[in-house]
Amino acid sequence: MPSIEQKDKSGQDYWRSLNELADTPDFQEFVRREFPNNADTLMGEDRRSFLKVMAASFALAGLTSCRWPEEKIVPYAHRPDNRTPGKPVYFATAMEKGGVATGLLVKSVDGRPVKVEGNPSHPNSLGGATPQELASVLEMYDPDRSQAVVYQTGKQVVSKSWEQWSEFIENHSAALRQKSGAGLYFLSEATASPTILRLRKKIEEQYPQAKWFEYEAISDDNEREGTRAVFGQPYRPLPDFKQAKIILSLDSDFLGAHPAALAWSRQWAEMRNPDGAFMNRLYVAESMFTSTGAMADHREALPAGQIATLAQALIARILQHESLKASSSLDDLKGIYSTAPATHFPVDVLDALVDDLVHHQGESVILAGSRQPASVHAIAHLLNHILGNAGKSIQFAPAPEPLRPSHKDAIAEVASALQGGGVDTLVILGGNPAFNAPVELDFPGLIAKAKHSIHLSLYRDETSMLCEWHVPRAHTLETWGDARGYDGTVSSVQPLIAPLYDGKTSCEVLGSMVEGEPVRAYDIVRKTFEDSRYKPTEKEWRTFLHDGIVADSTFEKRAPAVDIAGVRSISGSSISHGEGFELSLYEDLFVYDGRFANNGWLQETPDFITKLTWDNALLIAPSTADELDLNEEDVVKITAGERSIEAPVSILPGMAPNTGAIALGYGRTHGGRIADGAGVNTFAIRPNGESILQGVTLIATGKKYALAATQDHHAIDDIGMKERNYRAGKLIQEGDLSEYKENPEFAQEEGAHYPKLDVWEPHEYNNHKWGMTIDLNQCTGCNACVTACQAENNIPIVGKEQVTWGREMHWIRVDRYFKGDPGKPTVTPQPMTCVHCENAPCEQVCPVQATVHNDEGLNVMVYNRCVGTRYCSNNCPVKVRRFNFFNFNYGLKEVEKLRMNPEVTVRMRGVMEKCTMCTQRIEAVKIDAKNNRRPIRDGEIVTACEQACPTKAITFGDLNDENSRVTKKTNDSRNYSILDVLYLKPRLTYLAKIRNPHPALANASEETHGKHGHDSHS
Repeated sequence: MPSIEQKDKSGQDYWRSLNELADTPDFQEFVRREFPNNADTLMGEDRRSFLKVMAASFALAGLTSCRWPEEKIVPYAHRPDNRTPGKPVYFATAMEKGGVATGLLVKSVDGRPVKVEGNPSHPNSLGGATPQELASVLEMYDPDRSQAVVYQTGKQVVSKSWEQWSEFIENHSAALRQKSGAGLYFLSEATASPTILRLRKKIEEQYPQAKWFEYEAISDDNEREGTRAVFGQPYRPLPDFKQAKIILSLDSDFLGAHPAALAWSRQWAEMRNPDGAFMNRLYVAESMFTSTGAMADHREALPAGQIATLAQALIARILQHESLKASSSLDDLKGIYSTAPATHFPVDVLDALVDDLVHHQGESVILAGSRQPASVHAIAHLLNHILGNAGKSIQFAPAPEPLRPSHKDAIAEVASALQGGGVDTLVILGGNPAFNAPVELDFPGLIAKAKHSIHLSLYRDETSMLCEWHVPRAHTLETWGDARGYDGTVSSVQPLIAPLYDGKTSCEVLGSMVEGEPVRAYDIVRKTFEDSRYKPTEKEWRTFLHDGIVADSTFEKRAPAVDIAGVRSISGSSISHGEGFELSLYEDLFVYDGRFANNGWLQETPDFITKLTWDNALLIAPSTADELDLNEEDVVKITAGERSIEAPVSILPGMAPNTGAIALGYGRTHGGRIADGAGVNTFAIRPNGESILQGVTLIATGKKYALAATQDHHAIDDIGMKERNYRAGKLIQEGDLSEYKENPEFAQEEGAHYPKLDVWEPHEYNNHKWGMTIDLNQCTGCNACVTACQAENNIPIVGKEQVTWGREMHWIRVDRYFKGDPGKPTVTPQPMTCVHCENAPCEQVCPVQATVHNDEGLNVMVYNRCVGTRYCSNNCPVKVRRFNFFNFNYGLKEVEKLRMNPEVTVRMRGVMEKCTMCTQRIEAVKIDAKNNRRPIRDGEIVTACEQACPTKAITFGDLNDENSRVTKKTNDSRNYSILDVLYLKPRLTYLAKIRNPHPALANASEETHGKHGHDSHS
């Protein structure tokens, strides 16, 4: 084989032509776009090497006499039992966050996990999953993860072997044991792991003077203190939404941000059926739109600091209600809450709320949000007690570790010990306190005061950079462990793959410090169960791993008695709504407290309400923007006390006046290539762990900052609709319950006005006819479908710059539409994907028949035919086609390629992509059914979006089966098609949204059927 170095004729020609080509502007621009991280090198001093490689590749492409290089392969001669190469298997595991576990099922193909789903057997997930859990597989394959033990002293940073780490921790532990653990401090993430709790007791026995603290930047401290005051000890509320006809949220996003949101949203959605025994009614008071607020029948935008006043007014009015006046058992409470303070909450809505609550005693639920002070939580559960809900529609379980200090007290105590020089060894198990500890503690500056510091973490992050030892942590999908769900269910955590970087778990680090304890995580966890009350046999142990849970292991449920003395002690405490601007710091549903900030799937998923990606921004109401003369993307200086940050403005309808909100978790500096520089660090102005800041000032800086918001990227035109009062161009159909009862088919009426003209002869489907429905009455806009689709179909991350150009690649998106007064709008989410039209406009214009109709009703893409004209995208009225302008999969590291689903093609650039209704899943079931000579069962084929949906709003199936779920929903009176004027005959249809307002307030929303605008500020 000739070589370039021999300067043969072909090689010389390629060399010369490439040198000439490389000097052209077009070629240099090509290099910058396709090799953004190495463009300067490839066009600079290493250009000769680059051109040699390119010339060699071109020369080899033209030489037919070359042989393939010799490669040796190894046969799979001794495959394990029950394993077929290429056939996926599923393992039950769990992911713990904030001390609460969510049960998962993880799909593994040939030994590598590729897809995370919810575990239907786990009561905390019920088969659903959040975007954070679905994206955990991408985090596991992240090449930015820490890959070596690091030791640093002063400015010297050295990589150490695991043997050197083991030697240090064994010798150091022995020395600490000799001192009874004096000066040994543990700072752990919140956990309810039975194994960690067992090892902690061992630590306390062997290091009796050691101190153990938990810290989470986002915690349930306020809820614990509120229930402690009311009931004498902290409890977890466990509402039963299947029995709750009236629900009141006092700034509680229980459908979105709560640790039990998956299970609670399923229960809530099941009671939103307008044809059911009853349809619940949801009242929400909050300062900014949340998933829960978007679902409300009545929502009031109230500054977060005024929620406490509303709670006090509500309990006073209920205690004074005629139906409760004769109850002598409430006399003590009537004395405490004797007067109803003035509130900005509308009087008519408050009257309706009181009326609903007192007429549905034992059938309501009141919940307070984690940002609200303990006094609001106390009132919420006093109301549950007064109204007879306790023990019926809501129960309580004793919270884990009832005597532990609050998280903010814990981190303050550790900081005080560091400041006083009393810390010999600080062991930080997970978490990132240098980034998210209360700002006044100056925790980054205190870590160096410990003689020795150890940080176990997934990344060498802000905290690791300051510690003497950094120990790589095993990912949750590489881990043996255990955890507990919100209701206490003991959950198994088992690895899907050996640790990619030989990371360790918290129990392994603790095990190495406990004399005589095994150091393998499996052995440590197994020993926990051998010593526990469960004491499983081998069969029971395997059942635990198989199912992912220990049956009947939930916390004991109670209806505790009220402690009047505790109520008196907390009744006077609340947040007083001061003058000036109020700022809420809220939990981001994607990056959380910053721990998921390096996950590109999560950064690029648009927030359902704000539609922002890759950034956080200061959210303010349109009226506030007018008062302050601020526009979208203006940068303002936000000052709280003596600290300030700068952030861009995003104007959002539904915000309370004179208030703002901005997400936590952004602005990382040592989070990884994706996390670093994305957004603003709001922990820098967060005092004492508080999330509601009063007296904040805003000053315009005169600067602009580009935000990547996606709401209008794929806007659907109101095709011929403006001259008639159609409902959102048939995009959104909604009504209230009373109208639905009077006219169940209101959603279908407009379609009757349009002529039915087929473009060609109707298709005949003699076998299967696939279809899908989405129930807008159950969709909460959680974006689980978006992340699940991205994982299932190998959809690439494109980055903020491409998103700003409208080039995000998601095959499914969640549109949202505001309606009404911008100060008091309603909002409706609508998942939008390819609707697989019978009369598909895209098929009419493709010059190469790359998009075609198959014999089962799907509009499919033949990638090999596509030449990228994008005519189909231009002709698609619902704007659901995506063109990959660049090869976004180019340059992936080998470890990143492992996450790809082998059942789906990884596309190169230059082809059109779109939803296939998971055709790979359809074919897999069809093959299995054919091999076993049986029909396909209804519900056997589950698309990725359907599987992930916590509320089961999405239904897929065979429309030729008259008994299938999708057929029944397609025949439902609420079912409608979008854009009937075009007679697309889509295979994906929607069920209209029904709200359930109080009869006395129904007239206030008489424009319920008005048109929803597509503009995010409408």
